[in-house]
Amino acid sequence: MAESPVKVNLIPIEATSESFANYGQVIEASGDGDHFGPNDAQLDLSRGTPRFYIMRLQDRSFGFSKITHHANVTQCLGSIGGHVWYLGVAKPSLIEDDGGRRGDNVESGSGGHLYAPPAVEEVRVFKVSGPKFVKLNRGTWHAGPLFRDSSMDFYNLELSNTNEVDHTTHDFVKSNGVIFQFEPKEDNTSS
Repeated sequence: MAESPVKVNLIPIEATSESFANYGQVIEASGDGDHFGPNDAQLDLSRGTPRFYIMRLQDRSFGFSKITHHANVTQCLGSIGGHVWYLGVAKPSLIEDDGGRRGDNVESGSGGHLYAPPAVEEVRVFKVSGPKFVKLNRGTWHAGPLFRDSSMDFYNLELSNTNEVDHTTHDFVKSNGVIFQFEPKEDNTSS
């Protein structure tokens, strides 16, 4: 009989510009008329047709064993209404040029790009609350959105074919024998 996966407990970190910097950006409200600058989402939508839509998700528990990245696009995610949600992440591990040398820890992604699989010890989970969204850098590994309610709506900016041609997934159960879980942080608000 196969062994059960090891459960790795993560502690949610509030997503701020500083805490999320290795994975992308946290974008918050700015004044009308402000000029474009470093606090705005620094997007890369140059490799296809942008797709901006509302994504309805259901039954997303506080655990995950698979994590995905997109090599061709920066992705933006935010909850409709500013509800609390969580996102598991690991730093991008795209290999832009390996000089023709395929190392032991180099794999080929869904679009033919090269990457190193994410390390168990580098996985984090972030809490995103209020009227803000996250922009994921190209190649940022992510699991979620994850949330307490039975369903939630999110706006999503990616490319029109991201989920067909640019969707590389790492399975931590198969590759590492682990699953991740966490307890949500209290929201300090009443419903």
